[in-house]
Amino acid sequence: MIIAIDGPAASGKGTLGKRLAAHYGLRHLDTGLIYRAVAKALIDDDRNPNDVLRAAAAARMFNPSRFKEAELKAHNISEVAAIVSAIPAVRAAVFDFQRDFAARPPGAVLDGRDIGTVICPNADVKIYVTATPEVRARRRAAEYRAQGRDIDEAAVLADIRNRDERDQNRTIAPLKQALDAHLLDTTHLDIDAAIRAAIDIVEATRAGRGRG
Repeated sequence: MIIAIDGPAASGKGTLGKRLAAHYGLRHLDTGLIYRAVAKALIDDDRNPNDVLRAAAAARMFNPSRFKEAELKAHNISEVAAIVSAIPAVRAAVFDFQRDFAARPPGAVLDGRDIGTVICPNADVKIYVTATPEVRARRRAAEYRAQGRDIDEAAVLADIRNRDERDQNRTIAPLKQALDAHLLDTTHLDIDAAIRAAIDIVEATRAGRGRG
């Protein structure tokens, strides 16, 4: 079974993906970490994130065993990742890795921004997770404060709005809800309620397809 989860920044799709994968005994891939890893490689080499050739080369050398998730959550990496993720050559370089990951038995949960539309258009279940920008900013600011950072929530909100604009309007693999994706608005849901809602979506979809 392949579950595709898409949505904007801080919508909760990453946590949702991990929990669904654990619930169904599937592997999980946060595809955003791929672009963060490419960003970190460029930062470590003191390279311009707009250097298409260098960014594509870093993407081709991507190895998931080489990075630690906590290291890739830094704000400066997030900023560069937003730039490199819009480079067609970078997305092309990691396309096969993502598809191969999804195809290996027993299946997987992938979360990102183009999973249901580009990477796994034939996924068994597609969920588009969203929340209002204000709620997403509050969640992201809370994450930063938990890391000991002094954060201006208004600045976080502005950053999220800018990221939404870039993601939704980029020319390659823009963020959008797949036509057959189930909408899950987590604005008024805590993570446990969101998980229950997501499981209900998966189970309803499997029942409709004979529990494939």
